[in-house]
Amino acid sequence: MKIFIKNHKFHYEIENITRLFFPYEKLVVEKENFSPLKIPYIFTEVGKNISVNINFKDYKNSLSAEKTFDEKENENIICSLLFRLLTEYTGITMPWGMITGVRPVKYFRSVAEKKGTEFAEDYFRKFYFVTEEKINLAKKTEVYEKDIINSSKENSFSLYVSIPFCPSRCSYCSFVSQSTQRTKHLIEPYVDLLCREIEYTGKIARENNLNLETVYIGGGTPTTLTSEQLKKMISAINSSFDLSHCREFTVEAGRPDTITQEKLDALKSGGVTRVSINPQTLNNEILKEIGRKHTAEDTMRAFDMAKKMHFKTLNSDLIAGLPTETTDSFKKTLDTIISLGTENITVHTLSIKRSADYTEQGVTTDREDAYRTGEMLRYAQEKLTEEGYIPYYLYRQSRMVGNFENVGWSKLGHQGLYNVFIMDETHSILSCGAGAVTKLKNPHNGNIQRIFNYKFPYEYIDNFDEIISRKNKADKFFKEL
Repeated sequence: MKIFIKNHKFHYEIENITRLFFPYEKLVVEKENFSPLKIPYIFTEVGKNISVNINFKDYKNSLSAEKTFDEKENENIICSLLFRLLTEYTGITMPWGMITGVRPVKYFRSVAEKKGTEFAEDYFRKFYFVTEEKINLAKKTEVYEKDIINSSKENSFSLYVSIPFCPSRCSYCSFVSQSTQRTKHLIEPYVDLLCREIEYTGKIARENNLNLETVYIGGGTPTTLTSEQLKKMISAINSSFDLSHCREFTVEAGRPDTITQEKLDALKSGGVTRVSINPQTLNNEILKEIGRKHTAEDTMRAFDMAKKMHFKTLNSDLIAGLPTETTDSFKKTLDTIISLGTENITVHTLSIKRSADYTEQGVTTDREDAYRTGEMLRYAQEKLTEEGYIPYYLYRQSRMVGNFENVGWSKLGHQGLYNVFIMDETHSILSCGAGAVTKLKNPHNGNIQRIFNYKFPYEYIDNFDEIISRKNKADKFFKEL
């Protein structure tokens, strides 16, 4: 599809609005040489007026509006015109309207803090065309999210540790994680170097009097490590950082088939307080289809072991909208996870990224998939609310089925603090491991500075001296505050 741009610089925003309705379409932006013969096309222009014209063979229409002297307002106007035309053409109601950003709740809060909650609701409704259902969800989530943000102390930070290995690659996954079948030989040297990076990062934190609030070990699947490797890594964290004020220590156990009693013992003895066991679904046929090697029975076994360890919080991730999964199957999974006494449940919407296996296989989603996914999410919201769970954080991704969202639900007192801190960019995140990104937040102006580690384990191992050298930027950052 051609997108023609004339006399304005809003091509990025125009592309984003178009992708809401055509997530798998190849979009080509042209700033000159408009040709009405290149159908289908979208033509946008800022002249005496602002105008949008679309021609999709079976549908032609245009809208225009008066130009203002405010560039930002003109951008909003042109996006609004395009959104209205594409809504009319497709017949699709976007739940989040024109909002394409990752953090709609953060944006809601920023508007509410300036002009009040009622104004923010009306702004989302009339300006962004957000549905009442999602406005209410954003409003409710913002209350609990804000409590967590406000609880973060001055000079605080969180620690993220990356274990980029998995037993296998899920069909929908785009994370930089390596199958242990191919990279098992890298795990031991990786863990050795990771411990050295953790120690160096701890030294920076101590010298700058930073207060560690949360630890999150993610991946990948951290429990692909052996119990001894887990002990070694967690011991490095405990010896390198002052955890006396740490409020949450999370390990993403992830795949139920990687969880053993020995590994849970290692987590418990190391001070871990929150463990994630993520089945995504309890439908064995769907698990096979998405490339996961475990079964629903493995999940039940893992939960049973973890419950007996009395971790403060057990978390479980589910995905709504997996190909071929029915609404009834999703309901059964959610009901079962709730019945296990899981204190924290994250309900994700399927997002098929460009680098995922599904994309290479040509898997796409349509309006029927969006409707089915919407049913699942509505059931989840009603059921979880009924069972006493509250929504405490929310974020969105590109290419989500139906343009929906991911929501963290929990019993009161079991909210995932790290999830909120990183999504809101509340404070600095010091990160270790392959693919990890350190985010340094300036408390005076809110600016974020990023330090990137090498993505793949072999790059991390081969360039470890450079990893340590880059860490010095964090030390300099804090000393210059």
